[in-house]
Amino acid sequence: MTGNKPVDLLVIGGGINGVGIARDAAGRGLSVVLCEQNDLASATSSASTKLIHGGLRYLETYEFRLVREALIEREVLLRAAPHIIWPLTFVLPHNTGLRPAWMVRIGLFLYDHLGGRKLLPGSYGIDLHRHAAGAPLKSTFGKAFCYSDCWVEDARLVTLNAVDARTRGAEILPRTRCTGARRVNGLWEAVLEPSAGGPARHVSARALVNAAGPWVSDVLTKVAGSNRQGRLRLVKGSHIVVPRISEGEHAYILQNDDRRIVFVIPYERDYSLIGTTDLPFTDDPGDVQITADETEYLCTAVNRYFNTSVAPEHVVWSYSGVRPLYDDASENVSTVTRDYVFDLDVDGDNANGDRAPLLSIFGGKITTYRKLAEHALNKLQPLLDNKAPAWTESAALPGGDIPDADFAGFLSAFRADRPWLPEALARRYGRAYGTNAEHVVGAAKNLADLGENFGGGLYEAEVTYLRREEWAQTAEDILWRRSKLGLHLDDAAKEHLTEWLSGHHDTEKKAAQQ
Repeated sequence: MTGNKPVDLLVIGGGINGVGIARDAAGRGLSVVLCEQNDLASATSSASTKLIHGGLRYLETYEFRLVREALIEREVLLRAAPHIIWPLTFVLPHNTGLRPAWMVRIGLFLYDHLGGRKLLPGSYGIDLHRHAAGAPLKSTFGKAFCYSDCWVEDARLVTLNAVDARTRGAEILPRTRCTGARRVNGLWEAVLEPSAGGPARHVSARALVNAAGPWVSDVLTKVAGSNRQGRLRLVKGSHIVVPRISEGEHAYILQNDDRRIVFVIPYERDYSLIGTTDLPFTDDPGDVQITADETEYLCTAVNRYFNTSVAPEHVVWSYSGVRPLYDDASENVSTVTRDYVFDLDVDGDNANGDRAPLLSIFGGKITTYRKLAEHALNKLQPLLDNKAPAWTESAALPGGDIPDADFAGFLSAFRADRPWLPEALARRYGRAYGTNAEHVVGAAKNLADLGENFGGGLYEAEVTYLRREEWAQTAEDILWRRSKLGLHLDDAAKEHLTEWLSGHHDTEKKAAQQ
């Protein structure tokens, strides 16, 4: 998009809600610019427990509408992206000192039926002393309940929505901060500044969407100059990754003595992902890290159930994020609603009749991002004179156009055409890129054709693809958001990748200046 012609929508925030709204809007024929101050999914949206789920524990706080919507969306998203989203069986060991068995059964019955489940199996009970899922657990636990939810590569979900938005005409600007936005003659006049320096860009927009996550209140008051007071409550969640403590593909959901739950999930072949915590947060959302107390809390929760003991020194990686929740005045941060709330300001704070809409997003969870985006566009469409129908419910995300959502069949065919590709590498390409894996591999006829091997299954062809198609610039972008190869490369390989990227960036910059 060039020139001074106003766009329909300026979206601030490159997390899951922002890119979801940009994608939906572009698909309805609206012109869209999205800016993100850092890399895509660089904050909350890459720090989740990486689940597409209804939220079993939200039934205890009577959030039936949210759970129903999330359960419906679980299957919608599974169809849309079967490469980065797949079913996962959860084992809930029954702890006689906590929730009684009858309460768990009622909860699972509701969970099975609230969302009109079609693709995933229903819940059932197992004898842990006879079932393989009981092997890693202490013998004091004899009964468990099993149910299904889905895993998601959260940061990739963000990126794929951004890719699809771009394909449909949206302009996506990572590492670009909106430093000011004001209503002028019925339009938003915004200033966008690239983090790498260079001239600022001025964008006119008919509507502004504030999807800045933990910074939503700052954008509302400091950037957009609004006097409205958004009800934001920041809650910190942390996770740890340890060497794998259980065999098989079962995930575990552990009831803790504070009535919270902790997940233990198979992760990146060799590891277990453990989380999450819930703590009030009032500091800088851009600098959030796990504390020693949080690590100890998660280790203690696991050690109540598992035979393999977990200690802080076993942690190979940890991450923390800040959930930008809507403040519903709950005393306990664990019971604050995960539902989303819109604040729509049409008239602004002036008497000039400048009716340029400002929509701010509070709350939400990754599972309901598509529905959130659909609801946001339904609110904005009448104000933008757009009558295009909602469309995302049946649309695949990039790489997700796998016939019959048969990932195993797709992977088999992909590798059959490339017998030289190692099975583990072919599977990772398939999981990360789906049908777009063909564009990553390109015309390669052997491993040497993929270019330099950085280690851990990362080749130059993939790095080039991520830089060209997915806005990756740094080693962190590639190793921790576009993938989790950071767990599989040693420090020397990471440093070499950083140097390689720096050299190519300098070469491209010189070429652009000539």
